[in-house]
Amino acid sequence: MQAFNDTADVTHFIHGERVRGSGVRTQAIFNPATGERPRKLLLGEIADVGAAVASAKAAFPKWSNTPPIRRARVMLRFLELMNRHRDELAAIITAEHGKVFSDAQGEVARGIDVIEFACGIPQLLKGDYTEQVSTGMDNWTMRQALGVVAGITPFNFPCMVPCWMFPVAIAAGNAFILKPSERDPSASLLMARLMKEANLPDGIFNVVQGDKVAVDALLAHPDVKAVSFVGSTPIANYIYETGAKNGKRVQALGGAKNHMVVMPDADIDQAVEALVGAGYGSAGERCMAISVAVLVGDVADKIIPKLAERARNLVVKNGMEPDAEMGPIVTQQALERIEGYIAIGIDEGAKLVVDGRGLKVDGFEGGFFTGGTLFDNVTPEMRIYKEEIFGPVLACVRVKDFSEAVDLINAHEFGNGVACYTRDGHIAREFGRRIEVGMVGINVPIPVPMAWHGFGGWKRSLFGDTHAYGEEGVRFYTKQKSIMQRWPESTEKGAEFAMPTAK
Repeated sequence: MQAFNDTADVTHFIHGERVRGSGVRTQAIFNPATGERPRKLLLGEIADVGAAVASAKAAFPKWSNTPPIRRARVMLRFLELMNRHRDELAAIITAEHGKVFSDAQGEVARGIDVIEFACGIPQLLKGDYTEQVSTGMDNWTMRQALGVVAGITPFNFPCMVPCWMFPVAIAAGNAFILKPSERDPSASLLMARLMKEANLPDGIFNVVQGDKVAVDALLAHPDVKAVSFVGSTPIANYIYETGAKNGKRVQALGGAKNHMVVMPDADIDQAVEALVGAGYGSAGERCMAISVAVLVGDVADKIIPKLAERARNLVVKNGMEPDAEMGPIVTQQALERIEGYIAIGIDEGAKLVVDGRGLKVDGFEGGFFTGGTLFDNVTPEMRIYKEEIFGPVLACVRVKDFSEAVDLINAHEFGNGVACYTRDGHIAREFGRRIEVGMVGINVPIPVPMAWHGFGGWKRSLFGDTHAYGEEGVRFYTKQKSIMQRWPESTEKGAEFAMPTAK
């Protein structure tokens, strides 16, 4: 597969066509492997958000009244097109994000899973029915679309995370506005084009590029009924509070500090490979990345040397190279922040086992590269333990037993994902029951649920009441209506002043 090399400006997609919009502000889009700026992003203004909302609002009534089976058929055509263009989409992701091509292909595949789920929307929108709740009276519920809804998505999954949102929302009968990350926005335009090819009516899927101006405009607009967000915890908190203040339904997924517990009975080689893949894959720029290894008992002395060897020998290069295990960091600013945390860890007294800083890749000297970094003897008081680094930095914490490991994880402010490696069924069961984290893996390092189960953390990793995609997503993008009905005989007359009860 050839690398993506488009040099055209990145625009908005409103009412079925690409438009430059009303603004004059622009931002460079980098190729993180080279450091070059081949493209320019046109940043949206309040007027551009207004145009997208107006288009969506006008298109919504007809689309919401379209039978669910016909909406599902549009989604099925979109599914076919996504499968046909999956490698093209993955190349775009690698060019703008930096993750290795195989990882980008996996991201697209997981997004496609949710599209497949959304194709079952006729079944998912079925309500409940009770005959004869009272004499001559029946009661049923139905789920109806909200209207215009929006998604604000992060740079680390420019295909998969939007696919958590818009296929379910649109199949349920809503009109959707996507505000993708300004760092890697091109995937959104390809998906918008494919939605149009699938015969989705104009206005039902719009893309507004931009920064905080566009985000705040979406949060303030009275015709936007719900907002879904994935990103850092401070911004998730802001989205949640601002959206709720403006009367919107909000689902805001925040940051993480995911732990992986390695018990003394675990398969050491298996655990090492799991930590390397989950800690350094996608350069650690995943909300489900393992950033803390919790090593129980004497397992640390067995596992640290093996981890160090693997970290030192990571194949770090341009993500389009077939043998690349890790690509560059998304931006120079992110690289500086990550390497700044490494300096903080040293100052705090953690043992730096492998230092990934200062890595240069032959032929890509201008790229934003760093290597895998490994710390040992990290303690809960250290910033590199408490804060989300979002880079290829793995911190190892030593604990004496299983209970201490559980207490350590439960005390952390984040509760997104967690894993435990063990051969003991009792330990596995107790871990799953006692851990205060939303997504749990037993011998599974990155336990991202499948499309029909839903994604979401606990504590300060999720603001709102529903998880993303799955049946939770259907509930988020619809509202329940209850209908009670009777057809009294014409001879029955008279006012009823009491609360209706079963008779």
